[in-house]
Amino acid sequence: CHSLDVTFMGNRLIDSLVAALMYLAGLSMLSMSRLCFFFHQQGQFTNPETPGYVGFANLPNQVHRKSVKKGFEFTLMVVGESGLGKSTLINSLFLTDLYPERVIPGAAEKIERTVQIEASTVEIEERGVKLRLTVVDTPGYGDAINSQDCFSTIIAYIDDQFERYLHDESGLNRRHIVDNRVHCCFYFISPLGHGLKPLDVQFMKAIHNKVNVVPVIAKADTLTLKERERLKRRILDEIDEHGIKIYHLPDAESDEDEDFKEQTRILKTSIPFAVVGSNQQIEAKGKKVRGRLYPWGVVEVENPEHNDFLKLRTMLITHMQDLQEVTQDLHYENFRSERLKRGGRLSSHGYILPLSPAKGPDPEEMDKDMILQEKEAELRRMQEMIAKMQAQMQKQGDGEGDGPHV
Repeated sequence: CHSLDVTFMGNRLIDSLVAALMYLAGLSMLSMSRLCFFFHQQGQFTNPETPGYVGFANLPNQVHRKSVKKGFEFTLMVVGESGLGKSTLINSLFLTDLYPERVIPGAAEKIERTVQIEASTVEIEERGVKLRLTVVDTPGYGDAINSQDCFSTIIAYIDDQFERYLHDESGLNRRHIVDNRVHCCFYFISPLGHGLKPLDVQFMKAIHNKVNVVPVIAKADTLTLKERERLKRRILDEIDEHGIKIYHLPDAESDEDEDFKEQTRILKTSIPFAVVGSNQQIEAKGKKVRGRLYPWGVVEVENPEHNDFLKLRTMLITHMQDLQEVTQDLHYENFRSERLKRGGRLSSHGYILPLSPAKGPDPEEMDKDMILQEKEAELRRMQEMIAKMQAQMQKQGDGEGDGPHV
């Protein structure tokens, strides 16, 4: 009977181990057979792979499953004068209607109109992958007669999102931080001028150290192919002349395939992107396409020979992770360092507290820091006392267990 009990307990232990492995790996019974190790009836673990194979090559699969389950967040800002087709392009990019009830103001309302910030968030799911997309629109930009400080509201919004993220990241509960930082800014340039306007130069110079700027030539169907190429070269020359830092695509790695390297090269040479947007389905050459119908023909939105819409969307989708990393590693870190240089100081919990060098430290905030430090020290003392009491109780229990038995 004793041997049967041991065998039964051993089988239950084996079943528990297998179930735990299945739970940790997050796999079904069917995919369990694909694990690098599997258990035989004889009670031996064997390795079906080549010698020296451990199994941590499956770690990327675990990261992939976790990322898909969590979903992704991305914030896109669109800036440009009214009438350049910003809303139409965004709806065309993500095949959704972000502005169903938009009211376009008249000319009289635009005279004294100030820049507003309108953030629209939509949940997009494609093949099981969820994307929380936030599009930040800036109606009123460049509409007023005096547009000298029209972008101060936009800069304040970008800084506020950095400040909010810094506050949440330094807090006690960091498990569910919502990232509303602006990861990319599409700046729309009018195709009717001969390059950049003074407002374009001032705005891009004001934000190029805060966000990834992608210049976009709007309504490219108003330009011939030669005019479009000439305008692109003129804009790039003026960007270099004024020292504006736009977003540059990273170089393809040497181990990437040739198709991806060629795609990256084409995307780099297409900046600034000349795009056309449309939400209408029209018939062209016997098939339904999204485009614009003119007396002389049809401009197809998703035709790379007509405009750079597909290139812009490809750049945004394939480099979305890089845009987020540049925001985190470059722009956010620059904001944090400047925040400290301006006189901010870290509290005991990591919060950055403003400190004016002229006025000196705020006594009330210093008192709060002292109270927090005292509370933390008291908690540590209580934890040490509890640990000592548990150790003493364990020693007493061991001493009673080792005594004589009658």
